[in-house]
Amino acid sequence: MVFAYDTEATLVFASALIDSTGGISNGNPEGLADVGDLERMLDEHGYSGRRDLDTAELDEVRALRPEFRRFWEVSRDEAVALVNGILRDAQALPQLVRHDDWDWHLHATEADAPLATRMRVEFAMAFIDVIRSDEFDRLRVCEASDCSAVLVDLSRNRSKRYCDIGNCGNRMNVIAYRARQAAEV
Repeated sequence: MVFAYDTEATLVFASALIDSTGGISNGNPEGLADVGDLERMLDEHGYSGRRDLDTAELDEVRALRPEFRRFWEVSRDEAVALVNGILRDAQALPQLVRHDDWDWHLHATEADAPLATRMRVEFAMAFIDVIRSDEFDRLRVCEASDCSAVLVDLSRNRSKRYCDIGNCGNRMNVIAYRARQAAEV
């Protein structure tokens, strides 16, 4: 495990949220087309706490995608300012909590805080670990030529190159195989 389990879960969720933007990979559709999509994503990633599940909440969550994506585009030092801004805006108060099947982990907002606020703060808290452990190189953009999805490389050997949303790894391997076959002819 590269990071604490709650940090990994938050980073994986954040990359899935960013990648839910339509058109990121090989023409993928909007992943948060309606409130049902949001509910499924929250359930899939075990998101706890308050859920209004209305269009206002959906719009607030969608609005997080460019803010979170920015962390894949900035330097480590620039990320510090972004993290501090999020924590300051939310008046975050870190505390250890245990709920559902999760052992002790950090939350920095109340469970009844608005969903988008909790997401922002949990993302900022996860990024504290990324910054402090100097693991910024684990945040990547898919290397497929037709994809701009983000990913978090949690592999031991830091070898993940392609996202999971557009079947990019398989597509690029097939393209490389066909190119090798054509070169042999």
